[in-house]
Amino acid sequence: MTTQLEGPASTRALPAPEDDTPVRSATPTGLIVKIVLLGLVVATAVWAAFPLAEGEHWIGLGVLAATTAGLLHLYLSPRYIPAKYLVPGTIFLVVFQIFPVLYTAGTAFTNFGDGHRGSKAEAITAIQTASVTRVPGSTEYQLRILTKGDALAFLITDPRTGQVSVGDESGLKPADGNPPSGYTVLTAGQASARSQEITDLAVPTAAGAIRSAGLTRAYEGKALRAFDPVTDSIKDTTTGKVWKADEDEGAFIAADGDRLAQGWKVGVGLANFTRVLTDDTIASSFLGTLIWDFLFAIGSTGGTFLLGMFCAIALQSTRMRFRGLYRILMVLPYAMPSFAMLLVWRDMFNTDFGLINSVFGTHVDWLGTPITAQLAVLLVQLWLGYPYMFLVTTGALQAIPAELTDATRVDGAGPFQAFRAIKLPLLLVALTPLLISSFAFNFNNFNAIYLTTEGGPFPADNPNAGATDLLITYTYRLAFGGSGAQYGFAAAISIFIFLIVAVVSAVGFRRTRAQEEVYS
Repeated sequence: MTTQLEGPASTRALPAPEDDTPVRSATPTGLIVKIVLLGLVVATAVWAAFPLAEGEHWIGLGVLAATTAGLLHLYLSPRYIPAKYLVPGTIFLVVFQIFPVLYTAGTAFTNFGDGHRGSKAEAITAIQTASVTRVPGSTEYQLRILTKGDALAFLITDPRTGQVSVGDESGLKPADGNPPSGYTVLTAGQASARSQEITDLAVPTAAGAIRSAGLTRAYEGKALRAFDPVTDSIKDTTTGKVWKADEDEGAFIAADGDRLAQGWKVGVGLANFTRVLTDDTIASSFLGTLIWDFLFAIGSTGGTFLLGMFCAIALQSTRMRFRGLYRILMVLPYAMPSFAMLLVWRDMFNTDFGLINSVFGTHVDWLGTPITAQLAVLLVQLWLGYPYMFLVTTGALQAIPAELTDATRVDGAGPFQAFRAIKLPLLLVALTPLLISSFAFNFNNFNAIYLTTEGGPFPADNPNAGATDLLITYTYRLAFGGSGAQYGFAAAISIFIFLIVAVVSAVGFRRTRAQEEVYS
């Protein structure tokens, strides 16, 4: 029986049902957590604002204020729900990823490094204070050693006037107490433990600098090298030698080419990049190191993947007993600290006392010849890396529907044909991103080389590039293994490495998308 609506009621619009869902309000616990977190944000912003203002970094201070105000508005407002979850991740991405990359790129266009860290004014102060010497009639002071955090300072008393002052590398200023607020006085034993730092400390003054003469006395010495702002040069008052400022090099250079060790940071354009390609010492070894880097990354990634996949397939069989025990044993290398295992393997490859030669009764110089050293580091990486590939391959194999392999068996395909036609393509679709990330990791695997062979063995005519050096270890030796750190040059080579890995990764991900389209 059917009931029909009659008359005007049949066309009357029914009222929309009311939403009885209660509006959720913040719980007391959630409100407390929210207040605490926002309080920490404000406290951090206030803490960071003082050094920015003191250093007159007004742009940074403005960014800090705008960011803090934006976060408070975002989380104190009931709106912008998606942004509440996206903004924290975005901030961490900018701080820990984008900013370091941009800073590294900017450093690559400068001469930043040892001797070129600060400004020109700081370089002049360092040159003058380093040349301070004690002369007849130098003012002497009573001295006490202070610390503020880890930084040392002098608390000096003028015996003639009784004036007390505190001084550090930035200069001398009147003390607001004895000892000054915020400083700690070192005992004789504590000062003796830092005697070399005390001897090296020089407090710049108008006449020269104040240096220590023991732990209780100090003197104001005269700077033998003085800066002349008219000629923009440093002059040695005893020899008359002059070093003129070279703004392109960021250094004071004499007419005979001699330069003072202390310079300042300047932009050098593409000089660091062209040095990689034009410097014979670097360019002669760069190509060979790059080729071995590719071989090491491909061999390490491919070898660990093949071994891990083979073990995962073997342990997937239900006919194998004690599969749980075998899986635990295979994961053990992955659970060990890699840096410790690398040192253990290095000792195992020792020619005279190593376990490998002792067990097999051989006398192979594993780390002393290029071929055996390269084979050794590949074997170490195979042992350290296959458990990871075993774990991810096991998970990927379990995700493949059993119906697919059953269908191939019905069609008469054997186990190898089923693996090649079904399992391997699906594994590559799932694991190619992991293989690309593993390649990028091994391409820059500093620990694997430096803790095992330190890049060696080295040819007699080139102590800078070894047979097992990767670009990252080669860069480290060039930039930091000489007389001083060259951060600008290291950053330039880092960009080369980044571009190489980025191109390989882009090609790999494009192939991955093509595979996904085929098997989707």
